[in-house]
This record gives sequence, C-alpha cells and structure tokens, in this order.
Amino acid sequence: MKKLSLKLSAIAIAALAASCGQSGSGGQLVGAPNYSTYRAPVPLGMVYVPSGILKMGASDQDIRGKNDALVRTVQMTGFYMDATEISNAEYRQFTNWVRDSIAHTILGDFKDNPDGTQTLDMSKRINWRDPDVQEQLSTLYVPADQTGWGSKEFDNTKLVYGYSVYNYDEHIKNPGQPAKNYIEESKINVYPDTTVWVRQFSYSYNEPIARQYNWFGAFDNYPVVGINWRQANAFSNWRTDEWKKERERTKQYFEGRFMLPNEMQWEWAARGGRNASPYPWGGPYILNKKGCYLANFKPQRGNYAADGGLYTVPVNKYWPNDYGLYNMSGNVAEWTSSPYYGNTYNQVADVNPALDTRTKNSDPQWLQRKVVRGGSWRDVYYYLQVSTRDYEYADTAKAYIGFRNIYQQIAPALTNRR
Repeated sequence: MKKLSLKLSAIAIAALAASCGQSGSGGQLVGAPNYSTYRAPVPLGMVYVPSGILKMGASDQDIRGKNDALVRTVQMTGFYMDATEISNAEYRQFTNWVRDSIAHTILGDFKDNPDGTQTLDMSKRINWRDPDVQEQLSTLYVPADQTGWGSKEFDNTKLVYGYSVYNYDEHIKNPGQPAKNYIEESKINVYPDTTVWVRQFSYSYNEPIARQYNWFGAFDNYPVVGINWRQANAFSNWRTDEWKKERERTKQYFEGRFMLPNEMQWEWAARGGRNASPYPWGGPYILNKKGCYLANFKPQRGNYAADGGLYTVPVNKYWPNDYGLYNMSGNVAEWTSSPYYGNTYNQVADVNPALDTRTKNSDPQWLQRKVVRGGSWRDVYYYLQVSTRDYEYADTAKAYIGFRNIYQQIAPALTNRR
C-alpha cells in the first residue's frame, strides 16, 4: 500500500512538472484567445458621427414632397464620414491610379509573388515623356490630327476600372449556394464628365470652367463634379482596396469598407445632433447675425455670388456642423446609396433604417433613381434643408452633384467609444 502511494505521488509530481510554465484553462471556461492585433483605424480626413436617436423627416412642412419624408424616430449606429466632399485632387488620385495600372499592364511591369502568382508593380516610375514609352502606350492617346487642339492627348475614355463585389445580402437569402455565384463584376469608365458645365446650361458661356475645373491646380480643393452614381461607387471600391492592402501590409486588422452613405445615415450626419433643426447649423435662418450666408446656394432670386461663390467653393468653406462636417448643405448635392421611392420612410426599420436595391444598366428608368441630398450652388434654400429628398438617375452626371464616403466600425459604435 505504501509503495502504491509513493507511485501515485510520483505521477502527480511528474504531471505538475510537465504543466509548469504552460498556460491552460485549468478545466475552466476562459474563452479562446484571439491572436490578431486590433487597433481601430481612423481614416485620414474623416470625423466620427456617433450613435444616437434620429428624428428623421421634415423639420417643417413638406409641401413639395407631399409627405415623402414623414417624421419617424429611429436608432442610428455611428460611423466615420469624410469631413468634406471628395475633392478634385482626391478623385484625381483615383483616375491617375487607373491610368497607371493600365500603362503598367501594357508595359509588362509585373512582380512575382511567393505563391507563384504575379501582380502589377505599381512602384515602378513611368516616364510619360519618353518617346519609346509613348510608342508602347500609343493606344492610350488620341492622335494630334484628331484632337481639335493640334496636339496629341491622353484618351480619357480608356480609363476603365474593373472590380468585383460580393453580394452578401443576396447570398444569405440562398445559404445553400456557393459564394462565387454572388460575385458581381463591374467595369466603369471613371473619368469625370467635364462637359457637364456646358451641356447643362444652355445659352451660357461656361467653356473656361469646363476646360479647367477637373485638372487645373487652382481647383484642387474644389468638390469633384461630373461624377455619376456608378463612378462614385467605383471610387469607394478602389479606396477600400487601397486601405485594405496597406492594413494587410502592416499586419493590422481590417474592418469595414468605404461606401456611399444611405440617405438616413446622410441625414443623421447632416443634422449634427440637432434633431429638430432644418439646417446643419440649426436654423431657422440661412444668414448669421452679421447677415452673412451660411452656405453656398442660389440666394436672392439668382444672385449666385451673394454667398461668396458663383459656382462651387472649396470643400472646407463655411462653418462645419457640430460633428465637424463641412458643406452638408449647399456647394454640391451628394449621392447616397439609396434608391428613391416616395414611401421609403414608411417601409424602413426603426434600427439602422436602410433601403437598398441592386441597380443594373438594363433596369427601367424609374429603378435608376438614386437619392441625392443637401442641395447645391444652383439650388434655392428649400433644397438645403437636411430633410429634403431629391433624386437623380444613376447613370447621369451633373455639374452640381458630388459625394463623400462613410466608414463604419461596429464594435466601438455600439458604445460610442472610439
């Protein structure tokens, strides 16, 4: 019996020694460790719009809309939003990337990956003035005798961005199907339509701004216009992809994606926490105590310059709202992700309300309508109200419509702690 006790003690001591220095649960429920490092990113140029209660809908009588913006109380989850509208310089970063990626493909600038695949080497410098390079890239230029200006120019119609999107919403409705069946491919010409300044204003001389607005340095900090809804979504996809690649390169956790806000998110952000006010700055007036206009729009029955801007103004002009967002009313109206239906506010949920449809080129015109918000430099003050709903067709670009992105991090938004 004594020998048996000694043997059991020896086994116990051996087991204890074997476990010494090693972590374990001790038979208790302690949770599985998460080895990924998480550091919530704050995208450059964005401000936080906190979670809260939105009293969405008309702050005053909705005469024009005939009650298409009924007052409802809903719960909104916080997100980051661009403090300003996307500028010409920011959008040009996108079109330059598309241009360079096409050029690198033609030039054969690829690099080998450890897994045997190849990717474009975007780090290589392209000498666009080199005659040999121009010869290899000749398909990207319009010959001098065809430009109308007597000099060879880059053919902006070649700036086509191809991307794929996983339609998560449709896949979860059909859980037995493979995910690859819900990958949607798109190819979009992404260069802004600079002719909108001339085509949309008959009997008006706007050729100088049409020829300079997109590329001239004086307009770098002005909002990009001539962008249709599909181009805005293509930009959002590219921005997400660039952000994701950088996060993965530095071995940091990637969360969320850049996208257009839906119209309820836009309204929640535009109000700046002032639920009963008609404008981002409060209201009910569009001038401050000194008699200065608080936004860029069409005052005094057409005195466009009375507010300080004949057309658009820089994206950071005028005072921001209480969330730090500039020009949520005026300057340019802004695309949202939402389709336009007159009874939307009667249909959506009361927690994170949203209505979404997948718009195709083949859809009838009434399905192509997308909500735009905020009013613009050419609109009267009614359209500056944060509750005013308007729409434009997804394939249509205007000289007074731009956009901005949101980026959502769910975990910190649940407690408003970032």
